[in-house]
Amino acid sequence: MIQGILIEGLVYGIMALAVFITFRVLDFADLTVDGSFPLGAAVLAVLLASGVNTFVGIAVAFAAGAAAGALTAVIHSKLKIPGLLAGILTMTILYSINLRIMGNRANISLLKVDTLFKSIKEIAAPYMPSEYGILLFMALAVAAILIAINLFFHTDFGITLGALGSNPQMITSQGMNPEIIKLLGVALSNGLVAVSGALACMYQGFADVNSGTGTVVAGLASIMIGEFLLKSNRIGLLTFRVILGSILYRALMFAGRQWGYVIHLTANDLKLITGVLIIACLVISKYGKGFTLKKKGAAA
Repeated sequence: MIQGILIEGLVYGIMALAVFITFRVLDFADLTVDGSFPLGAAVLAVLLASGVNTFVGIAVAFAAGAAAGALTAVIHSKLKIPGLLAGILTMTILYSINLRIMGNRANISLLKVDTLFKSIKEIAAPYMPSEYGILLFMALAVAAILIAINLFFHTDFGITLGALGSNPQMITSQGMNPEIIKLLGVALSNGLVAVSGALACMYQGFADVNSGTGTVVAGLASIMIGEFLLKSNRIGLLTFRVILGSILYRALMFAGRQWGYVIHLTANDLKLITGVLIIACLVISKYGKGFTLKKKGAAA
Protein backbone atom coordinates (compact mmCIF):
# COMPACT_ATOMS: atom_id res chain seq x y z
CA MET A 1 0.00 0.00 0.00
CA ILE A 2 2.61 2.53 1.12
CA GLN A 3 4.99 1.63 -1.70
CA GLY A 4 2.15 2.02 -4.21
CA ILE A 5 1.42 5.53 -2.89
CA LEU A 6 5.11 6.43 -3.06
CA ILE A 7 5.50 5.09 -6.61
CA GLU A 8 2.43 6.95 -7.86
CA GLY A 9 3.54 10.08 -6.03
CA LEU A 10 6.94 9.95 -7.75
CA VAL A 11 5.52 9.12 -11.20
CA TYR A 12 2.96 11.94 -11.07
CA GLY A 13 5.45 14.15 -9.25
CA ILE A 14 7.33 14.55 -12.54
CA MET A 15 4.11 15.90 -14.05
CA ALA A 16 3.64 18.21 -11.06
CA LEU A 17 7.18 19.54 -11.58
CA ALA A 18 6.24 20.36 -15.16
CA VAL A 19 3.09 22.16 -14.02
CA PHE A 20 5.25 24.06 -11.51
CA ILE A 21 7.44 25.33 -14.38
CA THR A 22 4.51 26.75 -16.35
CA PHE A 23 2.17 27.94 -13.59
CA ARG A 24 4.69 29.14 -11.00
CA VAL A 25 7.88 29.97 -12.92
CA LEU A 26 6.48 31.19 -16.26
CA ASP A 27 3.13 32.37 -14.84
CA PHE A 28 1.51 30.69 -17.86
CA ALA A 29 -1.79 28.83 -17.43
CA ASP A 30 -1.08 25.82 -19.63
CA LEU A 31 -3.82 23.23 -20.07
CA THR A 32 -1.86 21.32 -22.71
CA VAL A 33 -0.93 18.99 -19.84
CA ASP A 34 -4.22 17.09 -20.11
CA GLY A 35 -3.30 16.20 -23.70
CA SER A 36 0.48 15.74 -23.46
CA PHE A 37 0.17 13.25 -20.55
CA PRO A 38 -1.75 10.63 -22.60
CA LEU A 39 0.43 11.58 -25.59
CA GLY A 40 3.52 10.31 -23.74
CA ALA A 41 1.66 7.15 -22.74
CA ALA A 42 0.42 6.53 -26.28
CA VAL A 43 3.83 7.05 -27.89
CA LEU A 44 5.60 4.75 -25.44
CA ALA A 45 2.93 2.04 -25.63
CA VAL A 46 3.05 1.92 -29.43
CA LEU A 47 6.86 1.89 -29.49
CA LEU A 48 7.11 -0.82 -26.81
CA ALA A 49 4.59 -2.94 -28.70
CA SER A 50 6.83 -2.55 -31.76
CA GLY A 51 9.88 -3.81 -29.85
CA VAL A 52 11.62 -0.45 -29.37
CA ASN A 53 13.92 -0.02 -26.34
CA THR A 54 12.17 1.56 -23.34
CA PHE A 55 14.64 4.42 -22.91
CA VAL A 56 14.40 5.27 -26.61
CA GLY A 57 10.62 5.23 -26.25
CA ILE A 58 10.77 7.61 -23.27
CA ALA A 59 13.06 9.95 -25.22
CA VAL A 60 10.62 9.96 -28.15
CA ALA A 61 7.73 10.56 -25.73
CA PHE A 62 9.62 13.56 -24.30
CA ALA A 63 10.16 14.95 -27.81
CA ALA A 64 6.46 14.48 -28.66
CA GLY A 65 5.39 16.26 -25.47
CA ALA A 66 7.86 19.08 -26.13
CA ALA A 67 6.42 19.48 -29.64
CA ALA A 68 2.91 19.72 -28.16
CA GLY A 69 4.08 22.42 -25.72
CA ALA A 70 5.81 24.29 -28.53
CA LEU A 71 2.56 24.24 -30.53
CA THR A 72 0.71 25.85 -27.61
CA ALA A 73 3.38 28.54 -27.32
CA VAL A 74 3.26 29.26 -31.06
CA ILE A 75 -0.55 29.51 -31.05
CA HIS A 76 -0.31 31.88 -28.09
CA SER A 77 2.50 34.11 -29.38
CA LYS A 78 2.03 34.13 -33.14
CA LEU A 79 -1.76 34.04 -33.34
CA LYS A 80 -2.18 36.29 -30.27
CA ILE A 81 -4.53 33.81 -28.62
CA PRO A 82 -4.68 33.87 -24.78
CA GLY A 83 -2.50 31.21 -23.19
CA LEU A 84 -5.41 29.45 -21.47
CA LEU A 85 -7.32 29.09 -24.75
CA ALA A 86 -4.16 28.08 -26.64
CA GLY A 87 -3.65 25.21 -24.19
CA ILE A 88 -7.28 24.11 -24.55
CA LEU A 89 -6.95 24.13 -28.34
CA THR A 90 -3.80 22.02 -28.28
CA MET A 91 -5.34 19.65 -25.73
CA THR A 92 -8.37 19.21 -28.01
CA ILE A 93 -6.16 18.60 -31.06
CA LEU A 94 -4.07 16.07 -29.13
CA TYR A 95 -7.12 13.93 -28.35
CA SER A 96 -7.46 13.06 -32.03
CA ILE A 97 -3.69 12.79 -32.49
CA ASN A 98 -3.44 10.37 -29.57
CA LEU A 99 -6.17 8.20 -31.07
CA ARG A 100 -4.27 8.20 -34.38
CA ILE A 101 -1.03 7.20 -32.66
CA MET A 102 -2.83 4.34 -30.90
CA GLY A 103 -4.29 3.07 -34.17
CA ASN A 104 -7.76 4.53 -33.53
CA ARG A 105 -8.05 2.52 -30.30
CA ALA A 106 -9.05 4.07 -26.99
CA ASN A 107 -6.44 2.06 -25.08
CA ILE A 108 -3.47 -0.25 -25.54
CA SER A 109 -2.65 -3.03 -23.10
CA LEU A 110 0.97 -3.77 -22.19
CA LEU A 111 0.08 -7.04 -20.46
CA LYS A 112 1.99 -9.17 -22.98
CA VAL A 113 4.68 -6.56 -23.73
CA ASP A 114 8.08 -6.51 -22.05
CA THR A 115 8.52 -3.22 -20.22
CA LEU A 116 11.24 -1.71 -18.05
CA PHE A 117 9.15 -2.13 -14.91
CA LYS A 118 8.64 -5.83 -15.63
CA SER A 119 12.39 -6.24 -16.03
CA ILE A 120 13.00 -4.40 -12.75
CA LYS A 121 10.54 -6.71 -10.98
CA GLU A 122 12.38 -9.77 -12.30
CA ILE A 123 15.78 -8.40 -11.27
CA ALA A 124 14.56 -7.36 -7.82
CA ALA A 125 12.59 -10.58 -7.12
CA PRO A 126 15.48 -12.56 -5.50
CA TYR A 127 16.41 -9.66 -3.21
CA MET A 128 13.27 -7.74 -2.34
CA PRO A 129 9.53 -7.44 -3.09
CA SER A 130 9.07 -6.41 -6.73
CA GLU A 131 7.29 -3.15 -5.82
CA TYR A 132 10.35 -2.04 -3.84
CA GLY A 133 12.49 -2.46 -6.95
CA ILE A 134 10.23 -0.12 -8.91
CA LEU A 135 10.15 2.31 -5.98
CA LEU A 136 13.96 2.38 -5.85
CA PHE A 137 14.17 2.98 -9.59
CA MET A 138 11.59 5.80 -9.46
CA ALA A 139 13.35 7.42 -6.49
CA LEU A 140 16.63 7.45 -8.41
CA ALA A 141 14.94 8.69 -11.61
CA VAL A 142 13.11 11.53 -9.84
CA ALA A 143 16.29 12.46 -7.92
CA ALA A 144 18.16 12.70 -11.25
CA ILE A 145 15.39 14.87 -12.75
CA LEU A 146 15.37 17.13 -9.68
CA ILE A 147 19.15 17.59 -9.85
CA ALA A 148 18.96 18.34 -13.58
CA ILE A 149 16.15 20.89 -13.12
CA ASN A 150 17.91 22.58 -10.20
CA LEU A 151 21.14 22.84 -12.19
CA PHE A 152 19.18 24.15 -15.17
CA PHE A 153 17.64 26.96 -13.09
CA HIS A 154 21.12 28.00 -12.00
CA THR A 155 22.22 28.53 -15.61
CA ASP A 156 21.87 31.88 -17.38
CA PHE A 157 18.96 30.60 -19.45
CA GLY A 158 17.24 29.10 -16.40
CA ILE A 159 17.53 32.40 -14.53
CA THR A 160 16.16 34.20 -17.59
CA LEU A 161 13.25 31.74 -17.73
CA GLY A 162 12.42 32.48 -14.10
CA ALA A 163 12.67 36.23 -14.68
CA LEU A 164 10.26 36.02 -17.63
CA GLY A 165 7.38 34.98 -15.39
CA SER A 166 7.87 37.81 -12.89
CA ASN A 167 9.18 40.63 -15.11
CA PRO A 168 8.71 40.19 -18.90
CA GLN A 169 9.65 43.84 -19.55
CA MET A 170 13.12 43.27 -18.13
CA ILE A 171 13.69 40.40 -20.57
CA THR A 172 12.69 42.60 -23.50
CA SER A 173 14.90 45.46 -22.28
CA GLN A 174 17.89 43.08 -22.25
CA GLY A 175 17.41 42.44 -25.97
CA MET A 176 16.07 38.89 -25.57
CA ASN A 177 12.98 37.50 -27.28
CA PRO A 178 10.42 36.53 -24.61
CA GLU A 179 8.43 34.49 -27.12
CA ILE A 180 11.36 32.13 -27.77
CA ILE A 181 12.08 31.77 -24.06
CA LYS A 182 8.45 31.03 -23.28
CA LEU A 183 8.29 28.51 -26.14
CA LEU A 184 11.30 26.61 -24.78
CA GLY A 185 9.91 26.73 -21.23
CA VAL A 186 6.48 25.40 -22.23
CA ALA A 187 8.12 22.77 -24.45
CA LEU A 188 10.32 21.60 -21.56
CA SER A 189 7.30 21.43 -19.26
CA ASN A 190 5.18 19.33 -21.60
CA GLY A 191 8.15 17.10 -22.42
CA LEU A 192 8.34 16.24 -18.71
CA VAL A 193 4.57 15.70 -18.63
CA ALA A 194 4.87 13.21 -21.48
CA VAL A 195 7.66 11.37 -19.62
CA SER A 196 5.38 11.15 -16.59
CA GLY A 197 2.61 9.78 -18.82
CA ALA A 198 5.00 7.20 -20.28
CA LEU A 199 6.08 6.02 -16.82
CA ALA A 200 2.46 5.90 -15.61
CA CYS A 201 1.62 3.82 -18.68
CA MET A 202 4.29 1.24 -17.79
CA TYR A 203 3.30 1.16 -14.14
CA GLN A 204 -0.42 0.73 -14.83
CA GLY A 205 0.14 -1.68 -17.72
CA PHE A 206 -1.87 0.20 -20.32
CA ALA A 207 -2.21 3.47 -22.20
CA ASP A 208 -5.60 5.17 -22.34
CA VAL A 209 -6.60 8.16 -24.41
CA ASN A 210 -8.59 9.57 -21.46
CA SER A 211 -5.82 9.14 -18.87
CA GLY A 212 -4.98 12.86 -18.97
CA THR A 213 -8.39 14.07 -17.76
CA GLY A 214 -7.87 16.24 -14.69
CA THR A 215 -4.08 15.85 -14.78
CA VAL A 216 -3.37 19.57 -14.59
CA VAL A 217 -5.71 19.89 -11.60
CA ALA A 218 -3.85 17.08 -9.80
CA GLY A 219 -0.58 18.87 -10.58
CA LEU A 220 -1.85 22.14 -9.13
CA ALA A 221 -3.12 20.35 -6.02
CA SER A 222 0.31 18.75 -5.54
CA ILE A 223 2.04 22.14 -5.89
CA MET A 224 -0.26 23.82 -3.38
CA ILE A 225 0.00 21.00 -0.84
CA GLY A 226 3.79 21.15 -1.16
CA GLU A 227 3.73 24.88 -0.51
CA PHE A 228 2.17 24.22 2.89
CA LEU A 229 4.74 21.57 3.75
CA LEU A 230 7.83 23.72 3.14
CA LYS A 231 8.33 27.49 3.03
CA SER A 232 11.34 28.55 0.99
CA ASN A 233 12.49 30.64 -1.97
CA ARG A 234 15.40 28.35 -2.86
CA ILE A 235 14.83 26.53 -6.15
CA GLY A 236 16.07 23.23 -4.72
CA LEU A 237 13.41 23.23 -2.00
CA LEU A 238 10.76 24.66 -4.33
CA THR A 239 11.10 21.66 -6.65
CA PHE A 240 11.56 19.13 -3.84
CA ARG A 241 8.37 20.23 -2.10
CA VAL A 242 6.44 19.65 -5.34
CA ILE A 243 7.41 15.97 -5.13
CA LEU A 244 6.43 15.84 -1.46
CA GLY A 245 3.11 17.46 -2.34
CA SER A 246 2.52 14.88 -5.07
CA ILE A 247 3.13 12.00 -2.65
CA LEU A 248 0.81 13.50 -0.03
CA TYR A 249 -1.85 14.16 -2.69
CA ARG A 250 -1.73 10.51 -3.76
CA ALA A 251 -1.96 9.48 -0.10
CA LEU A 252 -5.06 11.63 0.32
CA MET A 253 -6.62 10.12 -2.80
CA PHE A 254 -5.85 6.64 -1.49
CA ALA A 255 -7.43 7.53 1.84
CA GLY A 256 -10.50 8.78 -0.01
CA ARG A 257 -10.80 5.49 -1.91
CA GLN A 258 -10.06 3.35 1.14
CA TRP A 259 -12.12 5.02 3.85
CA GLY A 260 -14.41 7.35 1.92
CA TYR A 261 -17.29 4.90 2.40
CA VAL A 262 -17.57 6.20 5.98
CA ILE A 263 -18.98 9.48 4.63
CA HIS A 264 -20.53 7.74 1.61
CA LEU A 265 -17.82 8.72 -0.88
CA THR A 266 -17.12 6.53 -3.91
CA ALA A 267 -14.41 6.43 -6.59
CA ASN A 268 -16.61 8.79 -8.62
CA ASP A 269 -16.05 11.47 -5.96
CA LEU A 270 -12.25 11.66 -6.29
CA LYS A 271 -12.46 14.70 -8.58
CA LEU A 272 -14.71 16.33 -6.00
CA ILE A 273 -12.06 15.70 -3.32
CA THR A 274 -9.39 17.22 -5.58
CA GLY A 275 -11.48 20.32 -6.22
CA VAL A 276 -12.21 20.79 -2.52
CA LEU A 277 -8.50 20.37 -1.71
CA ILE A 278 -7.50 23.10 -4.17
CA ILE A 279 -10.21 25.47 -2.93
CA ALA A 280 -9.09 24.87 0.66
CA CYS A 281 -5.46 25.53 -0.28
CA LEU A 282 -6.38 28.78 -2.01
CA VAL A 283 -8.53 29.98 0.88
CA ILE A 284 -5.92 29.11 3.52
CA SER A 285 -3.21 30.73 1.40
CA LYS A 286 -5.22 33.92 1.01
CA TYR A 287 -6.54 34.35 4.53
CA GLY A 288 -3.69 32.61 6.33
CA LYS A 289 -1.20 35.26 5.20
CA GLY A 290 -3.54 38.03 6.34
CA PHE A 291 -3.89 36.39 9.75
CA THR A 292 -0.11 36.06 10.08
CA LEU A 293 0.42 39.74 9.22
CA LYS A 294 -2.20 40.85 11.75
CA LYS A 295 -0.59 38.65 14.38
CA LYS A 296 2.83 40.18 13.71
CA GLY A 297 1.35 43.69 13.82
CA ALA A 298 -0.29 42.99 17.16
CA ALA A 299 2.96 41.62 18.55
CA ALA A 300 4.81 44.77 17.46
